Amino acid sequence: MTASNTSSGTYVADVQAVADAISGHAGPLVLLSHENPDGDALGSVLGLARALRSVGRDVIAPMTPPRYLTFVTRPGEVQPPLDAFPARAMAVVLDVDNNDPVRVAGAPLGTFDGPVVNIDHHGTNLRRATAGVVDPARPATAMMVADVIDALGLPWTADVATPLMLGLNTDTGSFRFSSVTPETFGCAGRLLAHGARLAWLNDELGQHPHSYYTLLREVLGTLEFQHGGRVVLARVDDAMLARTGATWEDVESYVSLLRSAEGAQLAVMVKDFGERVKLSLRSRRGVSAQNVALALGGGGHVAAAGASVAEPWTAVRERLDAAIRTELDRADGAEG
Repeated sequence: MTASNTSSGTYVADVQAVADAISGHAGPLVLLSHENPDGDALGSVLGLARALRSVGRDVIAPMTPPRYLTFVTRPGEVQPPLDAFPARAMAVVLDVDNNDPVRVAGAPLGTFDGPVVNIDHHGTNLRRATAGVVDPARPATAMMVADVIDALGLPWTADVATPLMLGLNTDTGSFRFSSVTPETFGCAGRLLAHGARLAWLNDELGQHPHSYYTLLREVLGTLEFQHGGRVVLARVDDAMLARTGATWEDVESYVSLLRSAEGAQLAVMVKDFGERVKLSLRSRRGVSAQNVALALGGGGHVAAAGASVAEPWTAVRERLDAAIRTELDRADGAEG
């Protein structure tokens, strides 16, 4: 099943334009994604890189995967960050807006004057690239990468399909989120038919180091149920990490755990770096994490978003409270 079987004409044309741009470029392809890569970022980069390398393309994938995702990588297939792009390069930017060079990691995209291809599913994307396909209706960028691979006519193997399944699986919350569509399952079926190792991915993703649990014990000590339990908030700081021997990577999945609290419509995980705060937001049942994040200068999806604020937590907390109240009022008004 190809993109043309499941998608609108505009989407299919955009996918083909991206494929044409990539196939028509003779120089190196530098595959980039966002800072702090998640499963969709890493999976999209690995899937496309493996498919392109299988036909002899020169692909550079500068990325530092988090520890909990390194199981899917092989030695040498991702590289350290680049100080400069190689000559005659094309930048292929995945799962992030290429017009946001601060968030694009791996190479200095802000000073790059070569061709840029963008494949992304964030609604805030400005849609300005040499060629691009952006579709917020697709819950994972990996879905679009699969369609681009088809449009390029590249061979499918289990090694290509498995990281794309990682992206699809993680960005849909193991197919639990409301963003899942019939097309999502269609793509998952295609990837399974190509040999994607879904059971292996789920088993590996379910493994956590001991420090994950010792840190979680401290984080739960900060737990707050606000607005009658509609909002669940917890915080972590450097002192907690030092006491437990944990790292910031151990924190990544906590926000989804908070979201599972009965009655919760918004979960907030606060990463307190002292003079800077990073917020991870997850929402459900009519509340938009994206709206809260945008109010604090961040972005993302309706159900999953985030923001980084260069202020101490005591100052950010007031702004966060105001943004949450505004969003809850909006959601209540929409229901009425």
